[in-house]
Amino acid sequence: MQSLPHHYTVHAHGTAEGEVHLDADNLPALVTTPPPEFDGPEGYWSPETLLVASVASCFVLTFRAVARASKLEWDSLTCDVEAVLERHDGRNHFSRVVVKPHLLIHEAARERLAEQCLDKAEDGCLVTNSLTADVRLEPTVEVVENA
Repeated sequence: MQSLPHHYTVHAHGTAEGEVHLDADNLPALVTTPPPEFDGPEGYWSPETLLVASVASCFVLTFRAVARASKLEWDSLTCDVEAVLERHDGRNHFSRVVVKPHLLIHEAARERLAEQCLDKAEDGCLVTNSLTADVRLEPTVEVVENA
């Protein structure tokens, strides 16, 4: 890892109506709109879905690093994230984020280590650490037998 601080820059361009185009150096462009809940069209990423996707992606990548450092062998990890947007004190904000990782491992003897790695990934996820929302982890570890 490079020494901190890290700097990230994204350019957004939009007009009075329609899509907002996002780009950053050396990355594919993205197109966003308001979500359907804010009267936007279906089928586009929105700032809200991108934020929730950032939580899921960051959790998986953080878990990957924690598992590597812990020498945990694992098969796959899926991560569903549910976020609740509410209005309090005249402002919309995400009040709750539930992170639901489902981890597949092959050794029952490593289940406790797997659970510890999931907990460490929650503690180390820089995206959830940057949120004011209540973040809850609901992990499952499944041991699958080798065929």
